[in-house]
Amino acid sequence: MKVVVTGSAQGIGKGIAELFLQKGHSVVGIDRQEASVDHENYTHIQCDVRGELPEISDVEILVNNAGTQNEADIDTNLKALIRVTEKYGVQPSIKSVLSIGSASGHTGSEFPEYCASKGGVISYTKNVALRIAGFGATCNSLDPGGVLTPLNDCVVNDPVLWGQIMEQNPLRRWASVEEIAAWAYFLTVENRFCTGQSIVVDGGESINSKFIWPE
Repeated sequence: MKVVVTGSAQGIGKGIAELFLQKGHSVVGIDRQEASVDHENYTHIQCDVRGELPEISDVEILVNNAGTQNEADIDTNLKALIRVTEKYGVQPSIKSVLSIGSASGHTGSEFPEYCASKGGVISYTKNVALRIAGFGATCNSLDPGGVLTPLNDCVVNDPVLWGQIMEQNPLRRWASVEEIAAWAYFLTVENRFCTGQSIVVDGGESINSKFIWPE
């Protein structure tokens, strides 16, 4: 299938693009950075999703991964995501739209604009799901907690902060990029019935509640 992945140059987006390529799909990556994926079925378009978007026809799967943290969060994580989806996702060829959200959109536990932008993605996911159902297509958001990417090295490599973070996570670890990519593939290719949902993949961190009581 023809797949568009935004934010494909690093981290989760790169992992998702590489998995789709391994599975035999054709991938168009959009990123403001230069290409880092090397594959004969990969096409890279260097642009900022907040600006003018390229013409790409007959998109079958759209993965909205491009995002930022504490840098014009609402403009990038929500407004640009809406523009990208309306251009490539709401059309007859579409089979699935997936937005990479965040567990913070459910808990509110991060930077203010970041949480607000990811919370907006949850509502917009339902809106799109309703509108593309007529094409037989699904739309969901995949909302990770902590993921082991270079952007998170500042806490992963700090023993004190990392210890505090692990105390909040029942599984005592963060997800790998490969795990999140596998979820993305399942929700867009294998799944044909779950739609309008926001799937939290955070090792149970968002459900953690420390109950204090005498033994």
